[in-house]
Amino acid sequence: MKISGFAAILAASAPALALAQSTPADPYLWLEDVASPRATAWVAAHNATTEAALTADPRYAAIYAQALALAGAKDRIPAPQQLNGQIYNFWTDAQHLRGVLRKTTLDDYRLADPHWTTVLDFDALGKTEGKSWVYRGLNCLEPDQRLCLVGLSDGGEDAEELREFDLSTGQFVANGFHLPRGKHRVAWEDADHLLIATEWSAGDLTSSGYPYIVKRLARGQALAQAVEVYRGTKDDGGYGVSPVVAVDGQGHRLELVERPLDTFHQETWVIAPTGPKRLALPLKSTISALVSGNVVVQLDEAWPAAGPAYGAGALVSLPLARVATGDVKAPVLIWAPGPTEALDGLAATRDRLLVNTLDNVRSVAWSYAPAGEGRWTRTRLPLAPDLNIALGSTSLTSDQAFATASGFLTPSTLMLLDAGQARAEAIKALPAKFDASRDVVEQLSAVSSDGTRVPYFVVHRKDIAYDGTTPTLLYAYGGFGVSETPGYSAAIGKLWLEQGGAYVLANIRGGGEFGPKWHDAGLGAKRQIIYDDFASVARDLIARKITSARRLGIEGGSNGGLLMGVQFTQHPELWNAVVIQVPLLDMIRIAKIAAGASWQGEYGDVNADPAVMAFWQKTSPYQALKPDTVYPEPFIFTTTKDDRVGPQHARKFAARMEEYHLPFYFYENTEGGHGSGADIKQSAKVTALTMTYLRKKLFDQ
Repeated sequence: MKISGFAAILAASAPALALAQSTPADPYLWLEDVASPRATAWVAAHNATTEAALTADPRYAAIYAQALALAGAKDRIPAPQQLNGQIYNFWTDAQHLRGVLRKTTLDDYRLADPHWTTVLDFDALGKTEGKSWVYRGLNCLEPDQRLCLVGLSDGGEDAEELREFDLSTGQFVANGFHLPRGKHRVAWEDADHLLIATEWSAGDLTSSGYPYIVKRLARGQALAQAVEVYRGTKDDGGYGVSPVVAVDGQGHRLELVERPLDTFHQETWVIAPTGPKRLALPLKSTISALVSGNVVVQLDEAWPAAGPAYGAGALVSLPLARVATGDVKAPVLIWAPGPTEALDGLAATRDRLLVNTLDNVRSVAWSYAPAGEGRWTRTRLPLAPDLNIALGSTSLTSDQAFATASGFLTPSTLMLLDAGQARAEAIKALPAKFDASRDVVEQLSAVSSDGTRVPYFVVHRKDIAYDGTTPTLLYAYGGFGVSETPGYSAAIGKLWLEQGGAYVLANIRGGGEFGPKWHDAGLGAKRQIIYDDFASVARDLIARKITSARRLGIEGGSNGGLLMGVQFTQHPELWNAVVIQVPLLDMIRIAKIAAGASWQGEYGDVNADPAVMAFWQKTSPYQALKPDTVYPEPFIFTTTKDDRVGPQHARKFAARMEEYHLPFYFYENTEGGHGSGADIKQSAKVTALTMTYLRKKLFDQ
């Protein structure tokens, strides 16, 4: 039987309409208007209540002083960035709250007290211009890295202003490239041309607020004169179309456009003289580096056309000359993961590819060299086998690279690597920030609801009493393929471990600790397994009598804030403290708040998939709160300037708790973007409020 067009539309939308009609009206939509006077007054009143309660605690003042001292300590390792033949560093302290960009030579950087030259003072710039500027980094023209775009964010939001800066003169370029505030995607084509994705005219954004049109802008042109080189569609998902110019140490270049279809699937297009040409790569893959004319591709799904060895999580390469013509046949395998392995990072030097992998959440670092005919040789880098390795700054003019080695109880050591000779030299070490002599680290595992073993790390006193009395803080993220690995935290050590608390890091599914399969296990409506993993770790801690529900607190931010919200509503009996930071909590309206529509590849689309809608109607924390349930008293934190997740989720969740006469603490920082603050004082205050809350709930009064 033929169905009319209008009837077909009704039939197709019937499930979604039925589900939408079954969702109760939202009485707190007015809190989604971020800057309205009514919403602002609500935030101010609840901030005042929380501040009054927590700052009055006799422990608060000391905790704040310690947090501020740690954040602004002069003996921190200044993170190095190799640029224009020198070492650059962005530095904040009590005298430079918004920070300074400064430089020195490599030889001078090796000294205990380097002689720095200030390049750009962001406190002074903000004061001069009457703006709350937060530094968002440099985007420099490779390989000489002299001309850069400086990212400036007003108050820490994701949207930024870009200005051209000349590192050789230390000045903004007169009449140089300048992009006003926006969520830009920019790549240097050459010294006189940029490839830019931005909101060229009003409305040139996807439903998640990201650009989908790429244009070429020549030096001296107005933005309106830029020439279009690629166009996606307004319905594109993910984080928006991005131009990419890959460069190697020999000067080869590859111009690309990445067009995301959702959070994890994307098309990759080569910008050729005849126009853009799509590459027949798997949709879950990324061109990650260019090394000596070899295009390095990271696979997040299997590539059956390439052969059985080309599975999810592998690294492969293709000759640049072929890729530039659109040919991606016959890739060469660089690295493939074993059953407990995962890729944790990679970086390119002049002649080498550096690869950091995990094996059962423990780091191994390698140096790969092209060996002709598409082959690669590898050498293991001599880095501490029992510490977590993080690759740092590299340069296309040498094979030198920086890396950091650290552990829960081991202060960070900065290593200078010679990737060509496979040598590592320790050049700076962070002094101990807390007394770790009484502590020990264990890697344990819990059994989840489907029988899968979920590993976790626990840091505790060597002489712990296994009687359930140890105050314990459990942290996890569980999403977007992000791997959570051991690392040195001065704040956790000084403000928690030194006080006798235990700290737990859970490697639950949704992360990337065991490769794409570990992440994919919890996508969309399958997400309950992630939440079961986390609860299983909590129960395991209690069963081992490391802690008890009375002494157990949990903490997470962003996607981890959603995790906390679900744990709060599903298992209120398991904890006595819950810290919910910059969270997602209303999963029914997620696509209508901030950039939420860009994450449907992770969470599913409630408006298109009835199974996803049914899952989140049951699981979404904002909808799952019940008035007749005994919950722990949570600490809910967000920021007004968060234009990624948005403060709306946290506000509405707190408002619903208030409606149900449930106790809570709510604090919204007016700056900071998707983080704890725009400067170290703001961040120290949030740390102090959080730690005071945790001590209040989990320690004896």
